[in-house]
Amino acid sequence: MSDYGVPPPGPSATPPDGGAPPVPGEGAPAAAAGRGQGDGGLAAPGEGSALTDGEVLDPCERSALISWLAFTATFATVRGITYSIRAGRGPFRNLSLGGEHVHHYLWGIGLLAGVGAVAVRGDERLRQHPVVAVSYGSGLALIIDEFALLLDLRDVYWARQGRISVDLGIGGIAVAGSCFAALPVLRSLRNRRRSRPAG
Repeated sequence: MSDYGVPPPGPSATPPDGGAPPVPGEGAPAAAAGRGQGDGGLAAPGEGSALTDGEVLDPCERSALISWLAFTATFATVRGITYSIRAGRGPFRNLSLGGEHVHHYLWGIGLLAGVGAVAVRGDERLRQHPVVAVSYGSGLALIIDEFALLLDLRDVYWARQGRISVDLGIGGIAVAGSCFAALPVLRSLRNRRRSRPAG
């Protein structure tokens, strides 16, 4: 305490080089950030977490998911329409040209041909367009629905041999759906394995 009742300055009040005294609290965020990024400190919440990485789909996975959804919706819709035509219910009827029945696998072949043209001549942005993924999934569903007919070269859609089309369609939907359901888990395991210290 000085003679005038004013406490003397502390050791850090005036820097040795005569510069300005430090402002209280200044530099604390930078130090905290340094502790979080280096020396084994913890990163900010949600930064680079396995959950965030596992929930994000890259463009290829997003296109595959859209194709799977289009395949599932088209396969179920076509089966429902064919059952309603056979039962004579609803507004749908068989399509014929020149007295010949037009099978819907022809539309599937046309869609896949368009997708192939985009894959060969289109740029990357066009290939990843959702319409391309929907066309691929829907076209494939139209072909798989009549796969038994193509296999036997006979109209066995309602025969016992036609069951192979249903088995292929439902089996493909189940397998692809299981892969998409397991994708976040697989990514989480992969991220944990990468973040595990070596040795």
